[in-house]
Amino acid sequence: MEQQYWSVWSLGRSSTIITFIILFTAFPSPLMEGSPPKILTLDEVMASARDLSNLSLAHEIVVNRNFHLEPPDLPQNSLEKKVKDMVHKAFWDCLESELNDDPPEYDYAIKLLEEIRDTLLSFLNPGANRLRTQIMEILDMELIRQQADNNALDIQGIVSYIINTMGKFCAPVRDDEIKKLKEASGDFVSLFKEIFRVLDLMKMDMVNFTIQSFRPELQRQSVEYERAKFQSILERTPSALDHTTEWIRSSIEEASLVLPPAEKSSESGDSGKALPGPTLVLNTAYLRLLTWQQSNGPLPETLMTDDARLQEMQRSLQLYQAVASVLLILFSSVGGALSGLPALVERLKKMTAVLLEGMHSTDFNLKEGLSGVSGQICSEINRSLAERNFPSLPEELQATLKGQICDIVQENNPVRTLVEGRVQQYFRLVLSSSTAHRTPVPVPPGLTLIQPELTALGLSYINLVNFNKKVYGPFYVSILKSLLFIDLPSPAPQNKLTMESPSSSLAPK
Repeated sequence: MEQQYWSVWSLGRSSTIITFIILFTAFPSPLMEGSPPKILTLDEVMASARDLSNLSLAHEIVVNRNFHLEPPDLPQNSLEKKVKDMVHKAFWDCLESELNDDPPEYDYAIKLLEEIRDTLLSFLNPGANRLRTQIMEILDMELIRQQADNNALDIQGIVSYIINTMGKFCAPVRDDEIKKLKEASGDFVSLFKEIFRVLDLMKMDMVNFTIQSFRPELQRQSVEYERAKFQSILERTPSALDHTTEWIRSSIEEASLVLPPAEKSSESGDSGKALPGPTLVLNTAYLRLLTWQQSNGPLPETLMTDDARLQEMQRSLQLYQAVASVLLILFSSVGGALSGLPALVERLKKMTAVLLEGMHSTDFNLKEGLSGVSGQICSEINRSLAERNFPSLPEELQATLKGQICDIVQENNPVRTLVEGRVQQYFRLVLSSSTAHRTPVPVPPGLTLIQPELTALGLSYINLVNFNKKVYGPFYVSILKSLLFIDLPSPAPQNKLTMESPSSSLAPK
């Protein structure tokens, strides 16, 4: 199964994957200093690329309930699309020329019929022998060639049979497409084009149905499967944990800076320097992922399959922090105008989130966005006050409010610093809780206005972390042993992951 799906899914990604593998081998591992880097053959590189692609695909199917394949959509002006369109046009022109001959020629048409027959057969279940026999008899290529040679080929009858058979195989969502094919009139070239277009859609439907069918089985075996695939990559490319090792090493240093005296490890190494325990190190490492920047270097290899999910979590968290900062300023400045009006507060929260959507983008002007937010907030509050026969906010207060909201762009802004600090505190609690995947962790004071969003994000985050620990725990233990010089027990699952089928909490919004 895996090889079949890899060939479909990895279109357009092969070069990226091979580059990723080659980069793995470019530098020796820090755990193997003094050893020359292993030189891989092309076969080994391609084998590692296949393993990584299969691993990524299986992981995506398991954690993303909305995962599905779609027909490739090439950019309009890309070279690949231009070449594809040119080749297809040449083929259809040849087919049209043959069919317009007197008498007609059917060489290209017969090739299309043979391809259609093979596609229809691929939709059949292994036990559908009667229908398989019927298709082989009606689309018998030898008989069709003989009829074509004797100018006795009923091309209209064959096409009608093909469309009717497609109607038996297609998903209900394609019924309208089949109806259009049956009602189509005109030349056979256009009809063949439409038949192949609908067949391509049916192929994708079949692949996506198969993915859905295999998801429960993959969920049961996902941990062992992903670990085995990564192990095979590691065996071919020993430096495949370099970035992960550096991630954990820097997390040890960061955890050591905030290490309470009571939590200092009794095993402090030859240097006598206090070292954090492995749980604190991993929690610190996972916490850093929420604020990971390109300046931190490449993402750890063990989290490459969750790269997109982590980026989405980072963006959501940035947005929630900005909204919380705006609302805190709002309540501290004009709390009386919002008292007893939860609907207004909720409307202001949603409005702020909409206006700041996309703030992670490099071309987003955050100060202008916050200025727009402050203006809209003042307008909404004044409208609410007018509806209750109260005077509008004083101009000085509105100006102060707008200035305070726009100051959030400053990294050392006290409100922003407070919110970010409490968000970090919340996620530390999520990581240290053994029941966070079942019972939501209470949010710290000041974050209650974004509690629903933060709780949902925390659940997605802890499920991602727990699944990652289950798969890559043995690799983390090995790295921690080498860096902390302590004996660690075999990793036990922490905060047991709940796999919900088919609605995994790891699915992107």
